[in-house]
Amino acid sequence: MHWLRTRHGEAGSATLEVAILGPALLVLIFVVVQAGLWFYARSLALAAATEGVTAGRAYHAAPDAGLARARAFIADHAGDSLLAASVSDAGSDATTVRVQVSGQALSVLAGIGGWRVTQSAQAPRERFTVQGQP
Repeated sequence: MHWLRTRHGEAGSATLEVAILGPALLVLIFVVVQAGLWFYARSLALAAATEGVTAGRAYHAAPDAGLARARAFIADHAGDSLLAASVSDAGSDATTVRVQVSGQALSVLAGIGGWRVTQSAQAPRERFTVQGQP
């Protein structure tokens, strides 16, 4: 029964260690999960922007085709992983299509907003050109 005996100086040390390390470990877990949700929301925003650019750069595409496709992608795939999503084509011109998707990642803690996400994609428009002209 020598394994039941403890040293007098160590009595309660395990409880103290759990009391100190428990909250720190819980915070670490929350941060890791929140980072995972942020990375997932970021990849959704990038995928939506890429889809929008692909649709918007097609030959004779409608002016708002890229925005519509990016919004449709978010509606179909994001769920609540990308909250308050907004889509913009600022920076697009006659030769380039640019789509930017912004939103907020889902938060682990209720009442506290998730981290902000902004991703963009751009590509040249598909168009017919004559040699020597831009």
